[in-house]
Parts: sequence; C-alpha cells; structure tokens
Amino acid sequence: MTVADIRPMAASIDASLAVVGPATKAPLGAPAYFAVADTATVRPSLSRREVEVLLAWLVADSKEDAAARLFISASTVSTHISRIRAKYGAIGRPAPTKAHLLARALQDGFTTLDVW
Repeated sequence: MTVADIRPMAASIDASLAVVGPATKAPLGAPAYFAVADTATVRPSLSRREVEVLLAWLVADSKEDAAARLFISASTVSTHISRIRAKYGAIGRPAPTKAHLLARALQDGFTTLDVW
C-alpha cells in the first residue's frame, strides 16, 4: 500500500467527518417519508477518532488492513469497534454486523452512498 492508495480514502473520510449531523430531510431522490426529524433519530456520541476508525474499517477487508492504514494495532481497531457497537446498543439501535454498522453510519450522516 502506498500513500497514493491512502489519499483517496483519507479524503473520503475527511469529507464524511465534515457532514456529521442528524438528517433533517429526505435524501436526494428519496420519497418524503424517508425524511427524519431532528428529534426522531438518536445518535450515539461517537468521537472523531471512533468515526475515523469505523470508516477505515468499513473500507478495509479486515481489521488488520484498517489498522495498517491508521498506523494502530488491530486490537485497537477491535476495541474501537466494540465501543461503537456498545454505544449503538445503549441507545436501542444494535449493530451486530459490519453491514449494520455501515447502515448506521449512513443513517447518522457519518458517510454517504456517494463515498461508497
């Protein structure tokens, strides 16, 4: 992996982190019933680093790949993912799988489909 491989991912993560906020209208092209009021969505309070690790892990094939991209250990990635899952579980929105975490990240505005 080279710096050239990491730059597009870093740019997409930075773009995603800049859009952190609850949804207040329907996504472009979606029916109006997809609109979410500010009070309807309860988001966990993820730190900037947790969001960064989550997005890197979602892009990567494994926790080891995400760890290498972030210059941390795979066990640190596991710890962050476990804490993120616990935070979602605490607010009644469990995310037991990678697919669930991607869905939560999309729902909560941590990333967009354009990035994927």
